[in-house]
Amino acid sequence: MAPSPWTPLHAQLHRGIRQRQLFCKGDRLLVAVSGGQDSLCLAQLLLDLQPKWGWELAIAHCNHRWRPDAGANADYVRSLADSWGVPVYVETATDILASEAAARAWRYNVLGAIARSYSYTRVVTGHTMSDRAETLLYNLVRGSGADGLQSLTWQRELCPGVVLVRPLLDVRRAETAEFCQSRGLRVWEDRTNQDLRHPRNRIRQDILPRLQASLNPQVEAALAHTAELLRADVDYLEAAAADLLHRALPPAAPPDDCPKLHRPTLKTAPLALQRRALRQFLAHHLPAAPGFEPVEKLLALLDAPHRSQTDPFPGGAIARVAGDWIELVEAAKSAKK
Repeated sequence: MAPSPWTPLHAQLHRGIRQRQLFCKGDRLLVAVSGGQDSLCLAQLLLDLQPKWGWELAIAHCNHRWRPDAGANADYVRSLADSWGVPVYVETATDILASEAAARAWRYNVLGAIARSYSYTRVVTGHTMSDRAETLLYNLVRGSGADGLQSLTWQRELCPGVVLVRPLLDVRRAETAEFCQSRGLRVWEDRTNQDLRHPRNRIRQDILPRLQASLNPQVEAALAHTAELLRADVDYLEAAAADLLHRALPPAAPPDDCPKLHRPTLKTAPLALQRRALRQFLAHHLPAAPGFEPVEKLLALLDAPHRSQTDPFPGGAIARVAGDWIELVEAAKSAKK
């Protein structure tokens, strides 16, 4: 078989992997393939680069059972993997998942479980620059801060011992379509991508094209660059906030003591770091990740008088002022004092 042609997209991916240290030589990569153009493009590119890197590649496909052709879609991905001569793992949802968020959570859990079971160190997805732009807009209208606006990142921990990697974040969806066409890769069309009842589809099919036509033809790149800048800012601020939180905790609290924060230490920091440190504190002690309002309630206690307190957070705990400290206690214990 003749070697695959080396294209500018191959060179871009090869360079990006090295510069961002996304993979090492000999890594075991589990590539998530839906059958759509982005994941097919990713899989083919990685297969073409495999001789240079010595990776061990496998394909994973998650069948959400959302469409009548979902089973045929899974069979198509299985046949592709067989033609490429790589292992393939197909998982099917037991129940029909009610939302995109639930499907995403199930999919990542499945990918992480497969990776851990078969010793793959990287799970690789075909998210593109276009996905990054769409996610930024989606999170913006939902009221996200900088953490949400940084949207998709190049890599993050998926589960212990497994890293999720997105190596195509500087590639537009139009480029993946062109690549698939040039290589004769048959794309499995997902009709649900045309359903405008889903917010992300409205952004993709309606809002972004309008922005491109009326404001900026390069809007996808502009939004993706904004996300990349915010990612670096968020990384720095999170590290600085973690240091602030460490200094605001009691030096040696008894095991049965309630969680508490030193108000004078927190008050010396800029507002941005105060908010992040408080959010990190609440994330550690509440049953769910805190949004804007719980953090603001805690922030107001930095300058509040003694015995001031919040109303209950999710899970029932409240925060109260005790001199120089903010204490996080169960509401019932607070009522007894």
